[in-house]
Amino acid sequence: MPVSRQHLPCSSSHVFPVRVYYEDTDAAGIVYHANYFRFAERARTEMLRSAKIDQSALFGALGLRFVVRSCKVEYLKPARLDDELEVHTKIVCIRGVSLSANQIVQSEHGPITLLDSRIACVSEFGRPVPWPVEVRSALTTYLQVNQGSC
Repeated sequence: MPVSRQHLPCSSSHVFPVRVYYEDTDAAGIVYHANYFRFAERARTEMLRSAKIDQSALFGALGLRFVVRSCKVEYLKPARLDDELEVHTKIVCIRGVSLSANQIVQSEHGPITLLDSRIACVSEFGRPVPWPVEVRSALTTYLQVNQGSC
C-alpha cells in the first residue's frame, strides 16, 4: 500500500527518536504491535513539551486533560531489536475540542507504521472542552497546512 502524501514527513513535523529495546519485542523478535501506540504517545508528549505546553500545569490549574478519542493504525513493515526509529508527528487540523494528528514511525529505510489520531481536550470530569487559546496557538507550530478537511 503506498504512503499517502498526508503521511510524508514535513518541515512542521516534530521528530522524536526511539530505539527498540528487548522489552518492545515479541516472541518473533519484532516490535509488538501495541508498542507503536506507546511510541506515538511519547512523541505527542514531547511535541507538547517542545511547544511549551505543560500538561501537569494545565491539569492542576484548569483540570484539563488530553485524551485519545480514536486512532487508526497501518503497519507497513516490522521493526526489530536495536532499530533506531523516528516518530514524526504533525497536526492536520485543530477544531473546537479536538485535533487530528498524523504520526509516522520510520527507520532509515522509510515508513514502518502510520497512525492517524483524534485527540480531545476534556475537563477533569471527562467532558469535552475547547482548547485553551494558548494551547491552540502553541500547537500551530506543528500544524500542517493544506491537508484537507479535519
